[in-house]
Amino acid sequence: MEIVKVSPKFQVVIPKKVREELHLTPGQELQLYVLDGTIRIHPPGAMRDLAGIAKGIEWKESYRERDDRF
Repeated sequence: MEIVKVSPKFQVVIPKKVREELHLTPGQELQLYVLDGTIRIHPPGAMRDLAGIAKGIEWKESYRERDDRF
């Protein structure tokens, strides 16, 4: 666990150990969100990482009503 301080401009520095572990680079975008009262910072995944995620799932017509519209 690393401890950081919030600057007067509400900025934080990601510690070197964490940057190296996550292979972060200058200018890289990160997602920041609140979950269960904690701040989470997450590098967004590439679309190509989702390829094949639903492989092997069998679709049945009974999963959705024929009249369902979104």
